[in-house]
Formats: sequence, C-alpha cells, structure tokens
Amino acid sequence: MEQVRTDYDAGPLWAALAEAAHAVDSDASRAAGQLQALLKVAPGQPQALQLLVDLRRATGDLAGARTTLESMAAELPELAAIHFELGLLTAELGDAEAAVRSLSRVVELEPQHPQAWRALGDALAEIGNETQAAHAYARQFQSSLMDVKTLEHVSGLDADQAEIAEEVLREYLNIQATDLTALELMANMYLRLNQFESAQKVFERALELVPSFRRARAGYVAALHRQLRPEEEGQQLDILLQDDPDNPEYRVLKAATLSASGKSREAVEYCETLLGTDPENHRFWLAYAQALRVAARQNDCIAAYRKAIELEPRLGEAWWGLANLKTFRFNASDVQTMRNDLSRADLTDGNRVFLHFALGKALEDLKVYDESFQQYRSGNALVRAANPYNIEDIVDGVARERQRFPKEFFVAHADRGNPAADPIFILGLPRSGSTLVEQVLASHSLVEGAGELPCLISLVRRLESKSSHSESECDGAAALLHDEDLNALGEEYLERTRSHRKSMRPHFTDKMPSNFHHLGLICAILPNAKIIDARRHPLACCLSNFKQIFPFRQGPSYDLADIGRYYRAYVELLAHFDRVLPGRIHRVSYEELVGNPEQEIRRLLGYCDLPFEEACLRFYETERGIRTISSEQVRQPVYKDALEQWRPYEQWLGPLVKELGPVLDAYPAVPDRV
Repeated sequence: MEQVRTDYDAGPLWAALAEAAHAVDSDASRAAGQLQALLKVAPGQPQALQLLVDLRRATGDLAGARTTLESMAAELPELAAIHFELGLLTAELGDAEAAVRSLSRVVELEPQHPQAWRALGDALAEIGNETQAAHAYARQFQSSLMDVKTLEHVSGLDADQAEIAEEVLREYLNIQATDLTALELMANMYLRLNQFESAQKVFERALELVPSFRRARAGYVAALHRQLRPEEEGQQLDILLQDDPDNPEYRVLKAATLSASGKSREAVEYCETLLGTDPENHRFWLAYAQALRVAARQNDCIAAYRKAIELEPRLGEAWWGLANLKTFRFNASDVQTMRNDLSRADLTDGNRVFLHFALGKALEDLKVYDESFQQYRSGNALVRAANPYNIEDIVDGVARERQRFPKEFFVAHADRGNPAADPIFILGLPRSGSTLVEQVLASHSLVEGAGELPCLISLVRRLESKSSHSESECDGAAALLHDEDLNALGEEYLERTRSHRKSMRPHFTDKMPSNFHHLGLICAILPNAKIIDARRHPLACCLSNFKQIFPFRQGPSYDLADIGRYYRAYVELLAHFDRVLPGRIHRVSYEELVGNPEQEIRRLLGYCDLPFEEACLRFYETERGIRTISSEQVRQPVYKDALEQWRPYEQWLGPLVKELGPVLDAYPAVPDRV
C-alpha cells in the first residue's frame, strides 16, 4: 500500500493541493489522509478544508466531517473558515442551534462575511428567532460584495435580453434564496421592464426576510404606485414614515396617494399640515397645488403653484401644472419668464421639458401658433429621447389582439365567461372624451365612477407570464388563456376591482384607456359587461396627445407619426370586434356628445340598461375627485371650443395625416379598408 505523504514543507502548497485533489477521485481514503496532514501544516487553509468536507459528504460520512471540523475548531478557535464550514454542515445535518453557534463565531471574527450572515439568518429563522434572523439578513446585505457586480450587470441587460437576465437571477436565487442584494436587483429589474406585479412580489419576499429593509419598502411603494394601487401604497408609506417621519419624499408621496384614493379632503388637510411644519418647502407647495386641483379648488390651486415657483424659480413642474389647468391663462410676464428660463444653460432636462410644454400652451392661448408648435415639438423630442420605445412593437401588439380573437373563438366559447354585468368599460385613446363619458355615467345613481383601474392589466400580465413560461406551442387566444376557466377569470377581475370601489352601487366604470389592447379578453371573460368606445376626431385627439405630458412618459404620443399609427391600429382593432361581435360595443362620438348632449346621453344610458336621470345632463354638478387631465373641463357644461383646436396647427400635421390615411378620410365612419 502506498505511503501517505505527511511532510509538505519541501514543496509549494499548490502542488500539495493538486496532488490531494487528484487523489479524491482515485483513492478517497488516501486523499483524506493527505488533506488532514496538509491542514496540520497550513491550519484552516480554505481549499484543503473545502476538499476534505466535500470528500466526507461524497462518501456519506457527514458525522465524520463534523467530528473533524469540531476538532479543528477547538484547536484553532480564531480561524473563521473552519467555523463557517462547521456552521454550514451542522445546518445541513438539521442541527440549527449548533449552526447558529458556529456561524455567530464566524461573524464575530469576520463581521463583513456576507455568506456567513446569510447562513446565520437561515439558521436563526429555522429555530424561530425571526427578529435576529432579520438582523442577520440585513447585515448580509450591508456587507455583500461577492457577485454584486456580476448581478448588477445581468440585471441591467436590455429589454430584449430580459429573459436571460431573469433566468440568471432566478438560478442564483435558487441557490441563495435569501440573498437580499440579488432580490433587490431582480425587483428593480422588473420595475425597469414595467413588470410591476413581479417587482411587487420580489420586494414582498425581501420584506418578509427583513421588515426594516427601507430600500426594499421604497421599491415596493414604487411598484404599487405604477399599478395604481394607492390604498396599499399609502399603507407602505405609513410604515416608512414611522421610521423616517421627516422624509420629504415619503411625505409628498403620501399626499399623492390620498388624492389618488379619492380622499381629496384628507389630501388637502395633510398638505396643510406639511406646510405648517415647513412653509418654505417648494415640494410641499407643489403637492398642495396638486391636491387642490383634484379637490376642484382652482383659485387656491393656482396660488399654490405660484408659491412653489416663488420658492423655486424655474420649477418646470409647477409651470406645467398651471398650463394643465385647461381653463387657466398665463399673463405676458409669465411668458417672458418661461422664455428666460429656457434660455439658461444650467436648466435641468426635467425642468426644460415641463417648461417647453407650458410655454407651448401659453403661446397657443396667445394664438402664436408657429412658436407654440416649436415649443411642443422641442418638449416632445426630449421626452422621446429619454423614453425610447419601438412603435412597431406597440402596433404589432394591437394587431395581435385581432389574431388572438377571431369570430370562431367567440362561437366556440359562447356563455363561458362570468355573467356579472357590474363593469362598464370606457376605452379609447387618451384625450378622446373618456373622462366626460365617465362623468356622465358617474352622475347616475346606479353607477360608481371608479376611474382608471389597473386590474385588467394586472390580470393580463399574469396570463402572459404563464404563457411565456409554458412549453405549449399553441398560439392565439389558446396561448394567452392556456386552458383557464373564463368564468373564473371574470371573477378574478371583479375581485381585483373590489379594493378600488368606494360604494355599493350596482355598476362601476373602468376608464383605463389602454384596456382596448385587451378587448378580446374583456368580451370573453365578461360577456355581459358594457363596453364604450370614446372616439374623437383623429387630428384633434392625436394633437391633444402630442401637447400632453403623461405621468409615466410612456409612448407613443411624443411623435406625430407614431401617434397617427397608434390611432389607426386602435380603429382597426375596434373595427374587427364590430365585425365579429356586432352591437357589443357602443361608440360615443365626442363631437356628437358636445353637439347634442341630451340625445347622446340618452343613447348612452339606453345601451347601459340604465333608466334616464336628469342628473346625467347636469354631470358638471357631480362632486367627485377627478385626477385626469380633463378634470376642470368636465366640471362645467359642455362647450365646443375644443372641437377645432387642431386647425391652427394643420400646416405642421403632415406626418400625422399621412399615417392616419383612410381612417382620417372616413371619420366618423370606419373605413371599409382598415
């Protein structure tokens, strides 16, 4: 039998390690002897230690590995590597208390050992010590350096490589399920890719591990905000404010969530409290102005915006807030001030964008249309450059809905959806008159105006996520629905809406304009829901979008050709459903509604199976918090001023006219060829 070598003083350590590693596969007993001898010469040598423990594991001798490590730990109590291996091994053997002792010794010796903190957190959680486990996980996050750069690179991959990034992070978390760094990176990646529900779930997991992880909770708030879930967002902000009550960002967000929750009075009072503590804070005045706008206190709102500008000159968002009060008019001094601000080289891009749009509106009111259009165009170019999108992908997504839901689908799935008739969907492009339609319906005693609900979008994202991870090769509606119960999907939508409803009225509106992207799904899962298509003259609607900054800056309204293509795709989609489901959708022409309000309102109520009520004609008297851009306009009787607002800009609308094509020529009818 070959003699086991025990003297390694004569050669380099790497050669001894290589010799022992080579012996692992051929002679485990010999390799174990060599490694133990090597560790006597080089106590705690990490590669040798790892090889020895792995060898014991491979031969099933975990008890022997433990005995070896315990002996070494007693002889060398100051070597963290030995305690770390012993902690991992005892955790594997199910002795969580012993693991806690060993791993606690590791972090005592090496306080910046992220893997030890993470393993200690797992062991503490195993014995039920959740408080100390959370502390350990938090320390792991603070001290983690290993793999962070790689994970940051992966999580920052472009959208077309998102599946790769997700797979890499998911595989890493399969191994290190409690790595807070990886969890945060993954959640932020989902936020960047607009996968807000996925981001929410990952942030929730991080907060389960460490409830005090403030960055994760702030990310959680962002995910809820993008899903338009203000009640839950407010609850999370309350937790953040308990720990950091003077944080101005949290306080401003809290004011916004109160308004978004329909608590306009509370929002105003909350902002007044903030101003009582810091009357010179321009952000508090800006939040106050926005709360006053929702509460329909326009004069006070204007004064608050003016105060914000006084405190922070060149505050573009406040100038735009004034411009966005559609009935407000700037004076000559305002126009000159905005021009002067835009000429400054030190103006931030964020303020510059808002000022371009605000000055465009001011010059429009002064009938200086050429310069007005140039300001709008400059503002749009900045937004477009900072928020890239692919118009082809957007248009293809709209067209895919037609392919998913042909007539044959509805014949084969007739009456399989949920029979509830509660929802009234109001859809179309932004700036199409949908807020006016909702205000009319919300004035009816049987209808609650619930605003723009994120519920259908969240449901679609769940279905699409399931479809993308499926191995099924089917396409169309089958790929999206993947054997889902249509009745159950309808109930899921209704359940998602319940937290957004404030009254017990039998019907409610869902005014999310982009719901038209999912029209086939609506018709399939809620066959008795009412669907209203709010339609406005293509040039008026598209130009109005071009003159608007939307909250999350998403396209395609920042380029005239793009918004023209988008409008045409929308008309084509609605025409498809007019053919396959005749009479299913009720169309409201903005021009007809303004020109013949009583006639059109009676038609609208008749379609919704609602008895006529005089209050619907006096919709402008209905008090409710309205957050959309048209809030001031729908609080007064219908007027015709907006019908022709596109005409002074007609000479610059060539790209839009070209893309609209037959849709523009045939309006208000749908062209035969779409």
